[in-house]
Amino acid sequence: MDERLAARLAAEFGLRLVSSAPVDLGADPAARTWRATTADGHAYAVKLTGGGTPAGAAVAALLARRGVPGVPAPLTTRDGRLDAVHDGRRLTVVPWVSDEPAPGGDLRAAHWRGYGALLAAVHAVPVGGELAGLPREDHTHAAVGAAVRDTDRRLRAVDEATADRWTREVAAHWLAAGADLDRLLVAVDRLGAELRARPAELVVCHGDPHLGNLLLGPDGQVWLIDWDDAVLAPRERDLMFVLGGGPAFAPRGRVDEASFRAGYGPVAPDPLRLAYHLGVRALDDMWSWSVEAADPGRREADRVRALRILAGLRSPAGLLTLAGSALRAAGR
Repeated sequence: MDERLAARLAAEFGLRLVSSAPVDLGADPAARTWRATTADGHAYAVKLTGGGTPAGAAVAALLARRGVPGVPAPLTTRDGRLDAVHDGRRLTVVPWVSDEPAPGGDLRAAHWRGYGALLAAVHAVPVGGELAGLPREDHTHAAVGAAVRDTDRRLRAVDEATADRWTREVAAHWLAAGADLDRLLVAVDRLGAELRARPAELVVCHGDPHLGNLLLGPDGQVWLIDWDDAVLAPRERDLMFVLGGGPAFAPRGRVDEASFRAGYGPVAPDPLRLAYHLGVRALDDMWSWSVEAADPGRREADRVRALRILAGLRSPAGLLTLAGSALRAAGR
């Protein structure tokens, strides 16, 4: 963390840091996170991001005030705001609650139950007041569709003679997946139109509750972090990460659906909505990681990581494959 950012934390949040270290707590290319420690021994997660919306911190604060377990409450600035601005990006601070991210942790049945119970508690919060102003799922995915088409144009135009190695590899991945991406985009366009004509109950959703955003504690304690994509949506928007076979990022691919359901409670998710959200997420991941891997301004390590993720998305157990299977199973 540079001196300017440390000074901003002191000025805005009153935090005098004695140490800080960058951490990798998620898959958000628009964000950077540090573990920061103050002189009194308290530790905080400091996040600087240009992604999501400012509503995320407000949702986390409200849920924490309402006693929803496992939602760390963000700190406020000296004048009561939930974030500050640094270099044009949002700066937020939350207590450091755990050193154990779920994907690499000792994820037990009790944690899966806690994960389900936490999402159930979030989905049960009444939608009113501040929460009524959250972005709403409209099943149009217009931004994702436009980004996929733009990425397709860019990568099909890559010049093999002048492009660097990583850009050539990205273009090869994209072209190999081209037919699947075309079919998927057509399918979610049609399914989105169908779902727009079938209104569903909207609940408060985290929007991105895969295990990369879950931290573990003792005795089944879990915390859900990174609320930047909070949205009012059908509960399938969140449930697809487990019940839809989506990108839960479970260790060695193990998803304990039975324990998750025991924690969440009785639920019969709509397979069409699960398939829709899986499809949109697959398209979103494919274009965003492709753009990162093809960006010569990125660090080589970041580009290589993005290429690994792209290969995983296209694997037999990857999200692109799962989304196609879910849509076919739903007759779409």
